[in-house]
Amino acid sequence: MGGGSYHGAERFEVPDSGNPGPATVSSRAGGKIPMMTLRSFVLGSWVEGSHRATLFNPSTEEPLAEAGTGGIDFAAAADHARRVGGPALRSMTFAERGEMLRALSRMIYAHRDELLALGIANVGNTRSDSKFDLDGATGTLSSYAELGISLGNRKFLLDGEGISLGRGAKLWGQHILTPRTGVAVHINAFNFPAWGMMEKAAVALLAGVPILSKPATSTALVAHRIMELIVESGLVPPGAFSFLAGSVGPLLDHLGPQDSLAFTGSSTTAALLRSHPAFVERAARINMEADSLNCALLGHDVEPGSETWNLFIGDVAREMTQKAGQKCTAVRRIYVPAGKLAATREALAERLGDVRVGNPAENEVTMGPLTTRDQHRDVREGVEKLLKDSRVVWGDPKKVSPIGVPEGKGFFQSPLLLECENPTPADSIHNLEVFGPVATLMPYDGRVASVAPLVAAGTGSLVSSIYSDDLEFVGTSVAALAPYHGRLVLGSNKIAGQSIPPGAVLPQLVHGGPGRAGGGEELGGMRGLQFYFQRTALQGAKVVIEKVFGSETPGAPPLPADNEGPAR
Repeated sequence: MGGGSYHGAERFEVPDSGNPGPATVSSRAGGKIPMMTLRSFVLGSWVEGSHRATLFNPSTEEPLAEAGTGGIDFAAAADHARRVGGPALRSMTFAERGEMLRALSRMIYAHRDELLALGIANVGNTRSDSKFDLDGATGTLSSYAELGISLGNRKFLLDGEGISLGRGAKLWGQHILTPRTGVAVHINAFNFPAWGMMEKAAVALLAGVPILSKPATSTALVAHRIMELIVESGLVPPGAFSFLAGSVGPLLDHLGPQDSLAFTGSSTTAALLRSHPAFVERAARINMEADSLNCALLGHDVEPGSETWNLFIGDVAREMTQKAGQKCTAVRRIYVPAGKLAATREALAERLGDVRVGNPAENEVTMGPLTTRDQHRDVREGVEKLLKDSRVVWGDPKKVSPIGVPEGKGFFQSPLLLECENPTPADSIHNLEVFGPVATLMPYDGRVASVAPLVAAGTGSLVSSIYSDDLEFVGTSVAALAPYHGRLVLGSNKIAGQSIPPGAVLPQLVHGGPGRAGGGEELGGMRGLQFYFQRTALQGAKVVIEKVFGSETPGAPPLPADNEGPAR
């Protein structure tokens, strides 16, 4: 493919590795997809693994593909990323990496319709849900592209201002951030095959660290096709982006102190990963995003029919049903003043009554199936546990009549609104996340002091929302709830009509949460890069440090221009 440019990014030569080529997919949503075997991309080549699992269409239960990683040399794959991909990325400036991310974003967007069809077929997404996934991926890439370009011709960063270490000004200290020399392993969840993969990839690649990405096998068609496009484009340096289609196998056994793992999935799996010797003995870094019992809190001042009320009802209904409730940011708990319980129940029931469940290939369908048979079973079993402390006020836990589906086929679940009349912190509602279109409505007396212990009983969440126009209530709520959350969305009449839903993960803001949510932190602009950097304190003569590395001290000489002085 030679040199030249593609949307401003260099193209890298990719050897002919026997890739079978992309699946031929109808651009029409719901088009037929031929049965195929998904390959991994490691050591610069496409590799077909053994011990394969089958991917299904969750609406029809039709088999779509097989994927497995048996026989892959995981040690060699990780070593190749470190030896080949790492140096190639670190030789690029932040601006060059930013241009690469921008080109990737545009390239993925150019294949949007094809990828949307794969999401409908393999993930059970409606077209709207598929757009949410794909546009989240391209939007995150674009955001980190802009950040990289703004950092300019640098290869490392200063971390804060320098500081005098003695009585005079000669002895100086300065912290710097440099890319770690290991590989970043990314294990992604089944619900966002595009967004989940690219939100992690964007940050690591911009930081200058090669990645080995492993999507959830059950919904890997979208991620696999994106990887094919990346390889075909030649936009990423050799060794910088590897891909596992199937089990992670013994890969973690080969991680060392310069390596890292970013994981999104269940708290049970997260606990197992944390105990692995790679992290306990060899101090590889680990970042977790796990379960999350997110809530929506309605303030005492919000009246039915007001702008803030309408925002609250719309957000809750959307977060319950978007992607069939299979979002780590979905609302699971709804707290409202006792006097507004009946009105909330009625308003949400009306919204949920408009949901049309079925095969997302049908235009009238607004909510698709759960993604797998196991997921379907887990949701129904989880609902049974929640019903020990609550009752159903809308929907049917066991019956649903999906549109456009063969009799008895598909993994469908009706949206369910439960209600707990006298909630206590010990209730199952506060310690069990049912990963589907299910939320529980609960009353409180309108005081933050009363509802805060219930929210805190969830032991940590990714995001929750506070809806109120009472500034004192908002301030008191934030003070009480912030320690248990990675993000709080403040809904009010000031942003009605232009707010961003709480379920949208923004690259400019951190994503993660304490406790049950995994204790991790991703994205957040520059904050996300620090997971992949080593912070080093430089101690020496001020004149040496500033001449070699530049300075961010007040009144100091300007940093070297892009093509002057040492590369930063």
